[in-house]
Amino acid sequence: MREIIVSGMRPTGRLHLGHYHGVLKNWLRLQDEAECYFFVADWHALTTHYETTHGISVAVWDLLIEWLAVGVDPDKAVLFIQSHVPEHAELALLLGMLTPLSWLERVPTFKDQQEKLRERDLATFGFLGYPLLMTADILVYDAHKVPVGADQVAHLEISRELARRFNSFYGRDADAAAQVEKALQVMGKRAAKTFLSLQQRFQQDGDALAVSEAAVFLGGQAGLSTEMREQLLAHLEGKGREILREPQALLTAASKMPGLDGQKMSKSYGNTIPLREAPEVVQKKIRTMPTDPARVARTDPGTPEKCPVWALHQVYSGPETQAWVRNGCTTAGIGCLDCKQPVIEAVLAEQAPIRERAEYWAARPEQLTEIAHAGAQRARQRAAQTLERVRAAMGLAHERHDR
Repeated sequence: MREIIVSGMRPTGRLHLGHYHGVLKNWLRLQDEAECYFFVADWHALTTHYETTHGISVAVWDLLIEWLAVGVDPDKAVLFIQSHVPEHAELALLLGMLTPLSWLERVPTFKDQQEKLRERDLATFGFLGYPLLMTADILVYDAHKVPVGADQVAHLEISRELARRFNSFYGRDADAAAQVEKALQVMGKRAAKTFLSLQQRFQQDGDALAVSEAAVFLGGQAGLSTEMREQLLAHLEGKGREILREPQALLTAASKMPGLDGQKMSKSYGNTIPLREAPEVVQKKIRTMPTDPARVARTDPGTPEKCPVWALHQVYSGPETQAWVRNGCTTAGIGCLDCKQPVIEAVLAEQAPIRERAEYWAARPEQLTEIAHAGAQRARQRAAQTLERVRAAMGLAHERHDR
């Protein structure tokens, strides 16, 4: 069985070269190696833009067009729109029944985004609960791994914790509760109270140190058998029969795609080159890029490391061109426009087939709809298997007895 990989993007506008080098190239590799589910996260767009929804629909189809344009293949990966698979919402609702509020409030981006987006009213259930929806996006497909950058690993941890908590509640044997109660009685009231406080620290507050402290504490309880210690520790960690798989982080290398100003390419910095940027606009943007401030005159030598264009050469130029640039810059043998020309040519060469394929798909809305529909059907088939287990575990597999 191939590993299952899940990843999505919010439809917040046209993609740029940073997305291509940082995310999409990785998707192209993964679609040949694993069972991949790539989705347009339109519900997630509503968590921060619920007041201004007029552009979301257009952005959804633009995103799908650009995925296809770079080579993401609907015959290799399942491509779909999140809101076309209602199982995401159902699982998010069910997970919400057992998710402590404190877990949502301590998600790193919760207060950070509220601070950054002060102009928006983000004191909403949707924004607070977006980690639940994110978790459902992942768990509903039994994902083995989720591609994330090093700075996003903490965001995935809540998905792992929720899967663990769900399995703790609903994956236990029928007599598990009785076995735990018996072990607590053997410990005595004072020791049992200490153990339960450690359990609360881990399950409610997410304090990972509580697990190791509990292991040491249980090891010192002379009245407990080895089996009882294992039972109590499994109870504290929330380990039970696996109904929902705990996803693992698939660490991806940080994008090395610099923007026009040398910073990371990002729409928030206004330093991007969109995937489908017109050639004349691309040329103008790169030609007007800032360079080493020391090169005031054409005859002034410069230092490549102080120039944003050099960062682009490291992405697009081979060793020979880089050596030519370094020598020409440090000796004033070439001008800044000379230096920029190889980058312009390389970027345009990279974009040309992407633009061509994007035009192809943009002119075929019916085929796009068919791809999205077929992807949603495949996604729902996989998601339905998970929901069947979840409903049964939670006592929701009701059967009518009047037939």
